[in-house]
Amino acid sequence: MNTNEKFQIHLRRMVGVAIFTALAYVVMLLIHFPVSFLTLDLKDAVITLCGLCFGPIAALFSSVTVAFFEMITVSSTGVYGFVMNALGTAAFSVTVSLIYRYKKNFFGAIFGLLSGIFTMTAVMMVFNLIVTPRYMHVEVAQVRSMIPTLLLPFNLVKATFNAAAVLLLYKPVSAALQKTGFLPRSSAAFKCDRRTILVAVAAVLLMVVSLVLIFQVLGGTFKFGV
Repeated sequence: MNTNEKFQIHLRRMVGVAIFTALAYVVMLLIHFPVSFLTLDLKDAVITLCGLCFGPIAALFSSVTVAFFEMITVSSTGVYGFVMNALGTAAFSVTVSLIYRYKKNFFGAIFGLLSGIFTMTAVMMVFNLIVTPRYMHVEVAQVRSMIPTLLLPFNLVKATFNAAAVLLLYKPVSAALQKTGFLPRSSAAFKCDRRTILVAVAAVLLMVVSLVLIFQVLGGTFKFGV
């Protein structure tokens, strides 16, 4: 591989990461589900797709960048919101993409997504106890009391919702990126076989269940746009 080919690959990688980052910001901006002082959206899924396609460093970059632009444009939570958004998204997306990087098969993807769900939930529980009391000007005990009724179920549902979206979208997205030259072509072509259909159905069902829990149990609302 000559220098020009390496440059072209690097350039396509940078453009791909930029596209995913911009798309994650737009998704966050347009479709979100407020739950108390928290917000459920699909940006974590988009950023995780970026990490699966371009690696965990790309996922980390996208996580911080989107959180930063959210802070300076539409967020009312300032630096506290930036820290929590960046940490939560990075905990999920980097974990999933790091595991998948070393085990690129279906079971690696499932293990990565499950690990991402629990890593994100654990990280958010710890940092809610550190950051939220300062943001809301309350005692740590008050935040701790919200864990079983709001913080824990919300973060589990949010992570599961985004994991299901990744499960649904990764194969067609990666196939499209291979066709357009953003990713090297894989020997295993995208096929709409029985397992693909079952995975898609399971992912859709998980997303539906997650939304039901958000609206019916946690009292979430739907917002389109800022």
